Amino acid sequence: MTTEQTVHNIAQLAWDKKGQDIVIMDLRQLTNVTDFFILVSGESELHIKALYENIENELKKNQIKAWHREGIQQLSWVLLDYIDIVVHIFRPESREYYSLEKLWADAKIIRFQENVKSTVLSESNN
Repeated sequence: MTTEQTVHNIAQLAWDKKGQDIVIMDLRQLTNVTDFFILVSGESELHIKALYENIENELKKNQIKAWHREGIQQLSWVLLDYIDIVVHIFRPESREYYSLEKLWADAKIIRFQENVKSTVLSESNN
């Protein structure tokens, strides 16, 4: 599975668990630390837990394991680091406060949307 396919898969897994405001940030032209950020909002601690557990469990089926995890105890901002892809799952107030979209405003932004049964990645300029 390519990095792009994994990014798409993660976004779909978040969508499947009712993740909100799913944004893919392409950082390949901006940094060598990682290639993509995936940002997702969850409504509650329980929702955030369901989101990260679904992503982790499904990726493990393809032998893809997080290199590092943070925020599992507090469930306000969970970070799953897959080296080339870093997944950020936020409570809305934490996402607004840390404002990664503004911090990385030069990144190519892709808003994930579901269209009937097929997935569409629609690009926008921030």
